[in-house]
Amino acid sequence: MNETIVCVVGNVATQPVYRESAAGPSARFRLAVTARYWDRERSVWTDGHTNFFTVWANRQLAVNVAACVEVGQPVVVQGRLKVRTEVRGEQQQWASADIDAVAVGHDLARGTAAFQRSAKPEAPPTATRPEPNWETPRPADTPDEGSGTPQQAAEAVTVT
Repeated sequence: MNETIVCVVGNVATQPVYRESAAGPSARFRLAVTARYWDRERSVWTDGHTNFFTVWANRQLAVNVAACVEVGQPVVVQGRLKVRTEVRGEQQQWASADIDAVAVGHDLARGTAAFQRSAKPEAPPTATRPEPNWETPRPADTPDEGSGTPQQAAEAVTVT
């Protein structure tokens, strides 16, 4: 509910690691995001600080990331930001920023891509049921009053 949703544009820094577990497939990779700014004094674009994020993908997104994403490619990642801090060893504090990805795609501002839908797994065939007979059967012992030709109806009514 009160989650921090981010959209980050950067370059893939490590090859995606794909794993199958009881909870389903997952993949992770590191994403490098470098800020760039215009240096007015030198009149050039300059690289600023680089932030690194661990991107986590699950289920079908993990399968697609493992198949399509490679080191050095520019990508756009949207997902939930999670920042964790730990103390390692003596007095050493460590922080990590993870993104639980909802969407990952190539940055088309810096290249082209050919989209291909992933194949859906085939559902097991279901047994076909016969179509129900919706007609109400007529009782066999009652005469059919409304059927036949008008002449047959007149003969049925005529008494001699």
